[in-house]
Amino acid sequence: MPEIGMTFTSSTVVSQANCAATMGSGDLEVFATPAMVALMENAAMNAVAQALPQGSTTVGAEMNTTHIKPSPIGARVQATATLIAVEGRKLTFAVEACDEAGTIGKGTHVRFIVDKERFMAKLG
Repeated sequence: MPEIGMTFTSSTVVSQANCAATMGSGDLEVFATPAMVALMENAAMNAVAQALPQGSTTVGAEMNTTHIKPSPIGARVQATATLIAVEGRKLTFAVEACDEAGTIGKGTHVRFIVDKERFMAKLG
């Protein structure tokens, strides 16, 4: 089972595909906030993936983040998630994204441990 302190860092390079103008979250060619959030979620998912029971995964439930600085096309962005609380199936992470110039965003992210088959069966 996941333990407090587990951490993972995911990275990407800002490109046309993940810029605000392409993703529709803005009209500038800078790293999109939705792309930053997805990178943070990816880091959180990977931080605990190896510690989950067979047949389980985590799903995102809440994101509270700031995006405080733009990153230009070509910048390398890293998002780090650290597990800070475990309450049954509820996992809370501290998340932070940085580029070469420093912190670009930070916040908290909540995920829940779910059984993959049961979760997908709920879709109907």
